[in-house]
Amino acid sequence: TLRWLGIDWDEGPDKGGPHAPYTQSERLDIYQDHAGRLLASDWAYRCYCSSERLSEVRKAQQARKEPPRYDRHCRDLSAKDRAQREADGAPAVVRFKTPLDGETLTHDALRGEVPFANDTLDDFVILKSDGYPTYHLAAIVDDHLMEITHVLRGEEWISSLPRHVLIYQAFGWDPPVFVHVSRILGSDRAKLSKRHGAHAALTYREMGYLPEAIVNFLALLGWSLDDKTEIIDIDTLIGAFDIDRLLTNPAVFNAEKLEWMNGVYIRNLSPENLAERALPFLEGALGRPVDAQKLAQIAPLIKERIKTLKDVVEMAGFFFTEGPLDYEPELILGKKSFAGAPDRAAQALASVIAAVEALDDWNHEALEGAVRPLAEEMGVKAGELFAVIRVAVTGRTAAPPLFETMAVLGRDLSLERLSAARGLLA
Repeated sequence: TLRWLGIDWDEGPDKGGPHAPYTQSERLDIYQDHAGRLLASDWAYRCYCSSERLSEVRKAQQARKEPPRYDRHCRDLSAKDRAQREADGAPAVVRFKTPLDGETLTHDALRGEVPFANDTLDDFVILKSDGYPTYHLAAIVDDHLMEITHVLRGEEWISSLPRHVLIYQAFGWDPPVFVHVSRILGSDRAKLSKRHGAHAALTYREMGYLPEAIVNFLALLGWSLDDKTEIIDIDTLIGAFDIDRLLTNPAVFNAEKLEWMNGVYIRNLSPENLAERALPFLEGALGRPVDAQKLAQIAPLIKERIKTLKDVVEMAGFFFTEGPLDYEPELILGKKSFAGAPDRAAQALASVIAAVEALDDWNHEALEGAVRPLAEEMGVKAGELFAVIRVAVTGRTAAPPLFETMAVLGRDLSLERLSAARGLLA
């Protein structure tokens, strides 16, 4: 996903770096060693409670309308009890020994100091019985050892902040700067979901969105460069990003704005770049290879009319279809001068065919010069005549500029489709 979005990173599994290994499954000995250090310093303890016992404890707490959390049954086991459980081979997790009273003072870069009463916290698991760490241990150990200075995450993680601050204190480490960014809501200010138009990032690729548009759009959810700039390239974003401009109020995901923004980025593409990006969508829809050079020739005609790369299929597919197109005769007649008058429309097409057949030059200026005067002769508006021709040659009521389209289609295919449309009305 990050690669598609054009977001790079300084070090990691595929790049290497001074803090390798970067895959957590390859760092288990590091996490286990640090869990052992917390055990040795009495900041953690082994818990032997079975899942059945924990379930019963939760049920009892719920019945008493208490918040469900671990009851610290194993926190103060005697050395003898622990030795017996170890001898019995009882599986154990490692839990962090949270202070029972007082408060843990945390700091968020956007919200300032946020205190948490320790008696509201539980003794959370930091190492599971299979030797794998939980997020709470792994993230803190990794961030410290990899010299992370700032941690940006969603505000739903604020409730975990005291746990993480306590782990830093237990190890004697200075915590990084924590920044909890605002939530993203749907247009109705409810929790964001697919019904609001939200999807996994790579689904947007399949829908024909450009990665640079996605990055731009997401960057403006909860942050702004200023009060007016909306189109910002990724290099500008990187250079201008400032934590102080992050908002604490929830951001609203506006699918229509994303579509608009994607259209802006599409219009800024060169014809060759647009053709290259749209080619897979068109070939997938047609089920055969498409001439990229021809698509680049068409690109200037369609890019003002599309908002996603997928729109190219409807807006340009007819350029790559041989012969007459399939549509209902009523589509040609429309709702104005030719509505309910197939004979009149057929005669109009006959006049158009005769006029353009006589052209020496087949270009959009010559085509328009031959066709536009016919409308006045027929006593109809030029746009109404053009609408009939448009359906005949494209199969659509909305299409790229008519005469530029006919110029690209060429003399033979344009005349073939005009004749087929006339025959359909006869």
